[in-house]
Amino acid sequence: MPLERVSKSFKDISLSMQTNPLNFDLIAITNETAISRSIRNLVYTVPGERFFNQKLGSNISNSLFENIDSISASAIQSEIEDTITNYEPRVDLIGVDVEPNYENNEFNVTVKYYIIGIEALPQQLSFALQPTR
Repeated sequence: MPLERVSKSFKDISLSMQTNPLNFDLIAITNETAISRSIRNLVYTVPGERFFNQKLGSNISNSLFENIDSISASAIQSEIEDTITNYEPRVDLIGVDVEPNYENNEFNVTVKYYIIGIEALPQQLSFALQPTR
């Protein structure tokens, strides 16, 4: 039986592509920030957008142009849950809440999760999904 790898720290490259003025390396983000940005990027990535992993991402963009109602919110919630479960092994998903915001023509999303491998409290990530072209 293979051993499960447990990491004590997570590190990703910042998407701002800024460099550290002392050593001229790219600025890195760590632990909670790295994972929350990874989850947000997974949700916003459309399948087929990444060349070497055509299945990576979520199809929520298809639901954003439907009527704003509880049925669309449920479809978005299911898609986000599937995407995080399949493509982010560093988290243990607690739940995803999607609420339609009729006044602003958007969906308010809250993702709750535990980070696997580090001692951290449950994390919560909130963002809004709006239809844009």
